[in-house]
Amino acid sequence: MQYSVGVEYALHCLVYLIDVPSNESIGIKDLAEFQGLPETFLSKVFGKLSKAGIVSSVPGVKGGYRLSKSPEDISFWDVIEAIEGTKPIFQCKNIKDNGYLYRENCCKPTSFCTINSVMLSAEEKMRDELRSKTLSWLNKELDSVLSKQIREDTRNFFSKSKT
Repeated sequence: MQYSVGVEYALHCLVYLIDVPSNESIGIKDLAEFQGLPETFLSKVFGKLSKAGIVSSVPGVKGGYRLSKSPEDISFWDVIEAIEGTKPIFQCKNIKDNGYLYRENCCKPTSFCTINSVMLSAEEKMRDELRSKTLSWLNKELDSVLSKQIREDTRNFFSKSKT
């Protein structure tokens, strides 16, 4: 399983929205320009984020998007679920029920699949880890791994696009 690039772009763009004052927003055009993306692609990503209640849209010429929740309340898993949906990664097809013994009618198939159980347990552990990482955590992490100049230049890019 591979998450789409939309998850990565969503997480990056959401970090840019953290410092936006509550009465302002950032437009898709500016977010797309900063990321080097087509606006149409990012619009689809933000449509999913909006539907999930992660961002809200602000209509009008100076409109755009802003966070709908506190950065502490938006986890990586929330973003993944918004972009990718809720289906489990592993899709058990109960192929065990087509095995030799079951075809020969000597044994009844059981409904329990050990492989499915292990896969679902592993997925839950991954989801728990992704739930533990929030936009607030990411923002702090970026402060420690990126230079102050890069962080300031990023904020300035979006501040200047409002003028």
